[in-house]
Amino acid sequence: MIITFSLIKKLHGLRASREEEIIGLDKLEHGIDSSYAGFIMAPQVMTEGAAGGDDVKVPVEKAVPVTKATARPDAKFHMVTIITRQSKFDELKKAMNDINVTGMTVTNVLGCGQQHGNVQKYRGVEMDMTLLPKIKVDIVVSEVPVDLVVAAAKEVLYTGNIGDGKIFVYDVQNVVKVRTGEEGYEALQD
Repeated sequence: MIITFSLIKKLHGLRASREEEIIGLDKLEHGIDSSYAGFIMAPQVMTEGAAGGDDVKVPVEKAVPVTKATARPDAKFHMVTIITRQSKFDELKKAMNDINVTGMTVTNVLGCGQQHGNVQKYRGVEMDMTLLPKIKVDIVVSEVPVDLVVAAAKEVLYTGNIGDGKIFVYDVQNVVKVRTGEEGYEALQD
């Protein structure tokens, strides 16, 4: 075994490089941030202007002030839901930032399409479907044209392979900002 491992060490190496260790093998080998990502709790972050943390109630008149936007009763809202590979999230986030999408909600999900997660056969018989790790990104837009969001997402997500993902577009009836009670167009501003 010493001879075998000495040859492997000399020809290929037994360790990941320093750069690979910093980036992480989960990211490099599997395209995910962490193999334990589903178990990580989101950190409790105190936002600027929050009085005493997230769980302290503040009267509406003392809420963090907002800059009022001009009301637009004709404004339409759309929710764009994008389901794709976890490894594509950084590219998708950058593309949305580049077109001025200011907010999104991201969820780790499991799923598969018609290919049933690349069904495998055992002795000619199809085995059960395999649910693959994906991300689901929800974006509500009013200012940014929905067609621009869809085009930007398609451009960065396309590989031409099964599993590139799906984009769903929904009409949104109303939006309510909990902190201020604003509805409609004003609720998406600030």
